[in-house]
Amino acid sequence: MLMTILDGSIVTVAMPALQGDLGFTPGGLSWVVNAYLIAFGSLLLLAGRLGDLIGRKRMFLAGTGIFTAASLLAGVAASPGVLIAARFLQGVGSAMSSAVGLGILVTLFTVPRERARAIAVFSFTGAAGASLGQVLGGILTDALAWNWIFFINLPIGLATLLVALRALPSDQGIGLGAGADVLGAVLVTTGLMTGIYAVVKIEEYGAASAHTLGLGALALALLTGFLVRQAKTANPLMPLRILRSRSVSGANAVQMLMVAALFSFQILVALYLQKVLGYGAAETGLAMLPAAAVIGAVSLGVSARLIARFGERNVLLTGLVLLVGVLGLLARVPVHASYVTDLLPVMLLAAGFGLALPALTSLAMSGAEEKDAGLASGLFNTTQQIGMALGVAVLSTLAATRTESLTAAGRPAAEALTGGYHLAFAVGAGLLLAALAVAFTVLRHPGKPGTPGTPQRTAKDRKTKSPATMAA
Repeated sequence: MLMTILDGSIVTVAMPALQGDLGFTPGGLSWVVNAYLIAFGSLLLLAGRLGDLIGRKRMFLAGTGIFTAASLLAGVAASPGVLIAARFLQGVGSAMSSAVGLGILVTLFTVPRERARAIAVFSFTGAAGASLGQVLGGILTDALAWNWIFFINLPIGLATLLVALRALPSDQGIGLGAGADVLGAVLVTTGLMTGIYAVVKIEEYGAASAHTLGLGALALALLTGFLVRQAKTANPLMPLRILRSRSVSGANAVQMLMVAALFSFQILVALYLQKVLGYGAAETGLAMLPAAAVIGAVSLGVSARLIARFGERNVLLTGLVLLVGVLGLLARVPVHASYVTDLLPVMLLAAGFGLALPALTSLAMSGAEEKDAGLASGLFNTTQQIGMALGVAVLSTLAATRTESLTAAGRPAAEALTGGYHLAFAVGAGLLLAALAVAFTVLRHPGKPGTPGTPQRTAKDRKTKSPATMAA
C-alpha cells in the first residue's frame, strides 16, 4: 500500500526533470501519469474478483512482483516510450496487489475492534505514502536524479514479497467456475479503460467535445452491457448482490466525491506553492508535511477508538465537515500568503481525512461476504481511481480556464493563477458537501457503534483470539 500510493504522488514532483532528460513533449508528458492511471483504474475490479476466485495471496504476490519489476524498468528507461510502457505495467501490478489488499485484511481481522484498528493502520499507510511521495519526490530529484523515484520501490517491493510469503495465510479461492465470466471481464475492463481515458483527456479536448462525449457514451454502453450481463449470467464476475448493501454502495459514492474534491488539495496546493509563492520541489513537500503528520496521527491513533465509541457514520460525517473547512479556507487564500497564518491552519484541518478514510473503508467492506471480499476491495479502489481521474480532469480544467480568462483581462500572472485555484477549491468544497449529503442520507442506518455489519463478539469469542491475532 505504501509503495503504490507513494508511486502515485512521487512522480508529480519530478515531472519537469522527466521532460528535460527524456525529451517528452508537453502532451506526451501527461502519459507518465495517464498510462499508470488507465491500467490501474480499469483492472482493479477484475483483479479483485480474480483474487476471490484463484486466491487473494496469489494475486497479491503476483501484482507486487510485476510492480517491482516495472519500477526497475522505469528507472532505467532512456526514452519516453519505454517509460510510458513501464508506467502501464506498474499500473497493472498495482491493480493486482491493491485490489485484494483490503479483502485480505477484512478476512484476517473478523472481530470489530481489531478490524477497526487494522483499517486505521491501512489508512495511515496510504496517507504516509502520499505524503512521503511529495517529500521524497523533491529530495530525490534534486539530490540524485529522477530515476531514483522509481528505484526506491525496489527495496520496498522485495521486502513486501519476503514478508508476505511467510505472513499471509494461503487461500485457494472459490474456483474459476464460480465466476469465470470472460465476456463480462472484457466488457468491464474495456468500459473502464475507455471511460478513464476519456476523463483524463478532458483537459486537452474539452468536456463538450465530440472526443469526450463519444468515448464517454461508448464507455457507458460497455458498462451498461456489463451490468446487464451480470444480472443474467449464471456465474457473474461481479454478483450484483454486493451493490444492494447501503453501506457498500453509499460508501463508494461518498469516496468518489471525496477523492475528486481532495485532488485539489493534493495537487493544486502544490502547484500554488510552487507557481505563486515560488517554493522549490523539496520546500513544497516539507510545507505539506504537517498535513501528512496530522492525517497519520489521527488515522493511526484516534480513528479506531472514535469509531468504536461513536460509529463509522458519525466519524465519517465529522471528517467530511473538517475537509469542507480545508477547501473553504483555500478558496480564499491570498496571492501573497503567509504560511503560518494562511496555510498551516489548512494543513492541520486535513486531519479530517484521517477520520473520514478509515470510517469509509470500514463501511465499504462491511456489507461484503467473505467470498466477495476481493471484489468489494477492488470496487472500493476502482471508485477511488475514478474519483481521482474526475478530480484531475474537471478541477484542473476549471482552474486553467479561469486563469486564462483572468490573464486575458489583464490580471498579473500570480493573481490569475490564484484565481483559477480559488475556483477549483470552491468546486471541490461543493463536491465535499455533496459527499456529506450522501453520507447523511444513504448511510442513515449505521448500526451500533463499532459494528459495521459485523456481528458482535459472543461470550465464546471473548475467550478466544481471532485468526489474525493467533497468526501474529
